[in-house]
Amino acid sequence: MAIQTIQARDINLRYLIDNFGIQLVRNLDFFPEWQDDLPELSEYDKQLLDKIRDGYFNLLNYPPLLEGIVRQAIVDPLLFIGDFYLAPFYVKSEESIDIEVPEQDTIIKGRIDSLVLCDRLWVIIIESKKASFSIEEGLAQLLAYMLGSPIIDKPTFGLIATGSEFIFIKLAKSNTPQYGTSRVFSMRNPGNDLYDVLKILKKLIEIASI
Repeated sequence: MAIQTIQARDINLRYLIDNFGIQLVRNLDFFPEWQDDLPELSEYDKQLLDKIRDGYFNLLNYPPLLEGIVRQAIVDPLLFIGDFYLAPFYVKSEESIDIEVPEQDTIIKGRIDSLVLCDRLWVIIIESKKASFSIEEGLAQLLAYMLGSPIIDKPTFGLIATGSEFIFIKLAKSNTPQYGTSRVFSMRNPGNDLYDVLKILKKLIEIASI
């Protein structure tokens, strides 16, 4: 029998539900890792994160918004500040995925980049000319990558970043794979949500390294 190959761009949540039985868990107790015992940030880290935030709002003044620079301007500096490019951590890139969304007779093109940190933590980066590209565009792809991980006995984690929004994902594999999400962190929220994003990344990378 011929093996069917499914492109990541063609995978949606319905496909994962029908073929893997994946279930969304809304109970906050399922994903305590993004809420409890988060590490503190230094004042220097906060100053650097404020610069990333300020750079984001500067980019808003020069549309098309964030075209091709979500990773360069926001995600890479975030990983750098968190020391995720230093041993024992490592970052490897997976193949980029192109996405197209029809809107009023126009095809809006974007790109999804994926990074792997320590085999148990994935980062999905959505880049597009359209600032409002939803985190939903990357959710199914992220879950598909996490389902494909050979790690079964431990949960895996993910982060979806669009430049303006961030959301964390936890996947627990069992007879019925289950996933939960954090709240959405937004650059538009008062203060600087990047503080929380970095704290959670530090916590998850610590868990993923065990």
